[in-house]
Amino acid sequence: MHFLIDQDIYQVTIDYLIKLGHNVVTAREIGMHRASDRELLKKAKETNRIFITRDKDFGALVFIEKISSSGVILLRGKPMSINEIHKELKRVLREHVETQLHKYFCVVEPDKYRMRYIG
Repeated sequence: MHFLIDQDIYQVTIDYLIKLGHNVVTAREIGMHRASDRELLKKAKETNRIFITRDKDFGALVFIEKISSSGVILLRGKPMSINEIHKELKRVLREHVETQLHKYFCVVEPDKYRMRYIG
């Protein structure tokens, strides 16, 4: 799968996704580490990448402001629960194909995830 990673994602998670074989680009790598949330969503859509973040504000952008996206995965949990979050993230990526995830806002927490259709 192809991901654009927000600047708030831990390096251990970036490394984990790469280890799983995913195509990962970080906001920093493309010079967007200081970009607005709207600009990041736009870039993810333009490059057909699922956006991964820890910032809950993206839910408001997608659902309230109706900003178009190519799918968002929100990781929720404390740093000490990162292994559980990784297990659940792996399950999401195993159970859903990339084209399906492009249509959802997915919240991943330790031991559970939920998905909401965004179109």
